[in-house]
Amino acid sequence: MFAMTVRRLAAATGLSLALLATGPARAEPGFERWVADFKATAAKSGISGSTYNRAFRGVTEIDPEVLQKARYQPEFVAPVWDYFDNRVHEDAIANGRAMARRYKGTLDAIEARYGVDRHILLAIWSMESNYGEILKRTDVMRNVVRSLATLAYADERRAKFARSQLIAALKILQTGDIDESHLTGSWAGAMGHTQFIPTSYQLYAVDFDGNGRRDIWNSVPDALASSANLLRKNGWQSGRTWGYEVALPAGRKFPAGSMTVKKWETTGVARANGKPFRNTGDNATLKVPDGRTGPSFLMLKNFSVIKAYNNSDKYALAVGLLADEIAGYGGLVQDWNRPFTKLSFAEKQELQTRLSTLGYYDGKADGKIGEISRTAIKAYQARAGLTQDGHPSMEVLKKLRQ
Repeated sequence: MFAMTVRRLAAATGLSLALLATGPARAEPGFERWVADFKATAAKSGISGSTYNRAFRGVTEIDPEVLQKARYQPEFVAPVWDYFDNRVHEDAIANGRAMARRYKGTLDAIEARYGVDRHILLAIWSMESNYGEILKRTDVMRNVVRSLATLAYADERRAKFARSQLIAALKILQTGDIDESHLTGSWAGAMGHTQFIPTSYQLYAVDFDGNGRRDIWNSVPDALASSANLLRKNGWQSGRTWGYEVALPAGRKFPAGSMTVKKWETTGVARANGKPFRNTGDNATLKVPDGRTGPSFLMLKNFSVIKAYNNSDKYALAVGLLADEIAGYGGLVQDWNRPFTKLSFAEKQELQTRLSTLGYYDGKADGKIGEISRTAIKAYQARAGLTQDGHPSMEVLKKLRQ
């Protein structure tokens, strides 16, 4: 099965079978030549020969899993509720509140220096690394130099990006903030508790704990303060929210673009929870990510600032919603449009456990419903005579409990 996968990858990319082969590490001549040639490019950017040699010691072949993750994972266009269910849930909220208590002194100091709401920082930490838990997973964390060199050498679409990130990663090593054995990250080179790419690290990382190193891998204060610094430098407005869930008057059309919250009020837009708007002179943009029958939002300046972290409306909205939940402001008034009865986070874990017991699921019972979970649900639904939609529904869980 794996051999077939490798052949398909090779056929699709034009890369050699040797390039994509796995197993014991062995030198790949083309990649080794690229590494040798890139040394001159790195030198022009101020990277010393000793730093370069140290960074590439033992890196003699590409990482084939990086290419698989970059190009050949099965694409799944998730409905909007699926994205938010996997990120804004009871476990993330409870852990966020626990971290708020644990790091209260640090968060107090970060808020005082940067003016960024602690709950936004906690939500980003959750979204990026599950409060650091992902950094413990050897199946996820990879050698950043090898990952970026792989993309620079073998992924034409990402080569320019990867080269610039690789130079930045080498500069991180050269400054001594981290050594090569601990310079780990995602397949695309995102690093540490709050998943900075190397160029963002260069621009925004700070030494908040005062030990002389900007260590976003091992120092929670450094990681959270670095995120706060990024948001502040991109225009975070202290004391302002990211946005409001709103209720829209039926049958009314609304103008595109932004206008003041006060003007939105004159069109009949009101807060979904019935509370008054604050700072009604602020400009806001209307967003309806699940259509007019789903939850609607007025997005303010800080929503756009969160997008400096990840340029996605869904990402920024998930951060805002999770931050509000951690802070105790409450969740959505209007739920997402979903064609089934929603499960709690614990019930999703139970669903996965029961599917595993029956031999349909071999992943972790982590409460997050991804492609593996959906495939398992569909297989069980086929056996049970249910509609094969892959939804983590109460209907499926009740059937499993029988």
